[in-house]
Amino acid sequence: MSTTLVERASTFLGTRLSRRSFINRSAMVGSAIAVGSGVDLLLKPGTAYGAICTCAHTSCGCGTTCCSGFSEFCCSINDGHNYCPTDTIMGGWWKADHSSYCGGPRYYMDCHATCDCTTGCGGGWGFCEPGCDGANCGCGPAGCDSWVTGCFQFRYGQCNQQIDCIGRIVCRVVACVPPWTIDPTCTTTLAVDNSTAEMNAVCWTTDPPVPPPAACGSSVTECQVSGLVSSVSGNGYAMVTRFGSVLAYGDFALLGDLSGQALNQPIVGMAATPSGLGYWLVASDGGIFAFGDAPFLGSMGGYRLNKPIVGMTATPSGLGYWLVASDGGIFAIGDAPFLGSMGGYRFNQPIVGMTATPSGLGYWLVASDGGIFAIGDAPFLGSMGSHPLARPIVGMAATPSGRGYWLVASDGGIFAFGDAPFDGSMGGQVLQRPIVGMARAAANMTPADTTKAPGYWMAGSDGGIFAFDAAFYGSPA
Repeated sequence: MSTTLVERASTFLGTRLSRRSFINRSAMVGSAIAVGSGVDLLLKPGTAYGAICTCAHTSCGCGTTCCSGFSEFCCSINDGHNYCPTDTIMGGWWKADHSSYCGGPRYYMDCHATCDCTTGCGGGWGFCEPGCDGANCGCGPAGCDSWVTGCFQFRYGQCNQQIDCIGRIVCRVVACVPPWTIDPTCTTTLAVDNSTAEMNAVCWTTDPPVPPPAACGSSVTECQVSGLVSSVSGNGYAMVTRFGSVLAYGDFALLGDLSGQALNQPIVGMAATPSGLGYWLVASDGGIFAFGDAPFLGSMGGYRLNKPIVGMTATPSGLGYWLVASDGGIFAIGDAPFLGSMGGYRFNQPIVGMTATPSGLGYWLVASDGGIFAIGDAPFLGSMGSHPLARPIVGMAATPSGRGYWLVASDGGIFAFGDAPFDGSMGGQVLQRPIVGMARAAANMTPADTTKAPGYWMAGSDGGIFAFDAAFYGSPA
């Protein structure tokens, strides 16, 4: 929003909302407009417009829609549906009077990304670090002619006040009916900005927004799947949920999990041993949980991390593993060599995953914008960095030769590089839940095993499995 609106709203709402909602004058102004990765706040000389005009780290000109400082309409990034997308929550709203689209008041509701961790929150600051919210800062689907998505740390706070740690604004819902008739957590505390009354997107409707997707249909996963791994033979796979439940299919051996146990932080990844008789789970705080013949070789649990852990991969021997944090920091444990990291570098978007080369002497890191960082003997074979994406990248897998890799986006889009074949994707299809990861169809396949790389699976957050040139062995969804 504009600084004028920020100043008005901070004065008004600061006296009206509870401390629990953390919308007071100091917090409101301090977090009013943030751009890029959520760290370029208005704490430096220059105009507010000058700060906004980093244009989501794009090359758009400062007169374009993407550089105007407003958030994109949800319907334009949510398959035409005028409601908050999956993995977002309504965080607050404002009203514009005399809109020609509503014949009177028009209401705008901000949809914020949810946080996987609370890093960054506290001390009066209600926003988690960008690496915790999974948002992808950029322009909407029309590029420079779109408004911004996933860049701004700003909250009015009249909705979901019970949630005091929240992510960046992904988009905004627009309606001709009051917000509390759409989301019952919203209060009637008023904020007004008439300058937005005539802003429009062709996909929004003057009728009440259609209801959001039905509640999670999988009681087994609770739509919290966070990782997918292949069995050694490629005749099975397993997925892990954020609460530590492991679900095995085909010949993947179930050797235990964390079901029913209290976890300090959610499980964010999984890796299997070369024998196929063990696996590790990793939590966002770096805690490691070993099952079967997977040795416990150490963890980052109990250590203070700059950013949360987002994934892991094992060495070829099964006697070591690497953990990767959202800032590109690498933690090498056991016989896993430390070959370098991206910790301390500034990224446009956070790191979301990694995979190792067949030799164990290199690894790739992938960011949510598709940027690839090749370390050790890992060859750089191309990336989606600087290319506009419909949805953020959420994972990757490498070919048996180590001369190719796939990237997968949350909409199921697949991007193949090097000798990785494109065997199909879910891009453009309607998904019940977003894709959260992928796995190559045979974990230990070598170049001598076949003249063609194996297929791959991708998993949705509800446990839905999509198989491409690979067998389907079942799923809970």
